Amino acid sequence: MNAADENGTDAEIYRKTGHPDRLHIVSRADAPEELLDLLDAVGLERLREETDGPVYTWHETPEGLSQEAQRQLATRAILPLLVAGYNVNIDPDEFDVTAWAQAMQAHRASQSRTAGPSQPPPPPAVGPTRPRR
Repeated sequence: MNAADENGTDAEIYRKTGHPDRLHIVSRADAPEELLDLLDAVGLERLREETDGPVYTWHETPEGLSQEAQRQLATRAILPLLVAGYNVNIDPDEFDVTAWAQAMQAHRASQSRTAGPSQPPPPPAVGPTRPRR
């Protein structure tokens, strides 16, 4: 069982202990391909490990990004997931308020150019810091 399964979310975003070079985005074990595709589309790298039992699939921020750029990318990735109806949790230490505001501003601008008004999704769950895995 992974963090998303344990917490009842569709995706969990956190930095694994001992891995400061990338953010880890884990989706629930039975994640639909649409969710995985959305994570791919925002620029996250999909990784996969096959075992004798389950196949593990997760995403990470691309190699070589600063921690600030990782936070910005991961925070911007949340909005398309929420718009699609997914439940996402991000470690509060990894949430970038400015990147969120920019993503919301771009979303609102795109909504005003399309059909009628719509309500933006609520902000992501920024819960207590979870033990880092």
